[in-house]
Amino acid sequence: MIYYLQLILNGIIAGSIYALFAVGLTMVYGVFRFINFAHGELIAWGAYLALLFTQTLFTLPIYYAVLPALALTVVIGLAQERYVYRPLRHGNRITLLIASIGLSYLLRNAIRIIWGSDLMTYGLRPMRGIAFAGLSITPTQVSMMVAAVFFLASLYFILTRTMLGKSLRAVADNMELAAIMGINMKQVSFTVWVLASVFAGVGGILLALDTNLEPIMGLTNLIKAFAAVLLGGAGNVWGALLGGLCIGISENLGVAFVSPGYKDFISFAIIILVLLFRPKGLFGVLRGIR
Repeated sequence: MIYYLQLILNGIIAGSIYALFAVGLTMVYGVFRFINFAHGELIAWGAYLALLFTQTLFTLPIYYAVLPALALTVVIGLAQERYVYRPLRHGNRITLLIASIGLSYLLRNAIRIIWGSDLMTYGLRPMRGIAFAGLSITPTQVSMMVAAVFFLASLYFILTRTMLGKSLRAVADNMELAAIMGINMKQVSFTVWVLASVFAGVGGILLALDTNLEPIMGLTNLIKAFAAVLLGGAGNVWGALLGGLCIGISENLGVAFVSPGYKDFISFAIIILVLLFRPKGLFGVLRGIR
């Protein structure tokens, strides 16, 4: 019994990170109605930029390196929108899709050129796990959970307690009507891309704290974010959050029955099952964000 409870705990920790990925992805879809395949590379760039500031000329502690890393990740996200997606936004959706796939390849290979293809880490000291009720959790995992809860709670506050959040929800419901009502579309667009980039970057850094950095980490976790978005209903922020938790728990419980090498298969299986039997997701809505 303790074994399965430990797997569920590990799944909640992983799921909270997947939720960060999925929330950023579904916010862009909820407002602009297209899937950003380059979102995964924001995850990887956030992690690698934090590595940059802990090494070379900077040698900052990881908790100081997070801020400049996130700032540069936001710059990359805004550059995506300004120079790639905005000129194509009013064209064919397929064009946007192909552009995002091409941008994903470009950013992924830029990481390989700068840092190489080898696995890398932040070089943190291993820490003894904290034992409670027969379960174990490391201080790093506790930090991951606290950070994820903080950012998700901040998003809840923004969306439900601020005029900017109400503007985001209005635009997600009906962009044309929101523009007629005088909502500043440039401000909404800027905010969506900043939030999506920050959540991707934070998730990438938190994930790298507990695992490794590799150029393909963005693509791997993009699949899990897709699964979470589809499970929660495309465009539904809170559905994506719950979907991320479900993916994390499902993956870790699956280890009890299949080899850990097949862990990522679970996300693909969930994508296929949801598309076959519940295309709108478990919490699907006609419009986005909520």
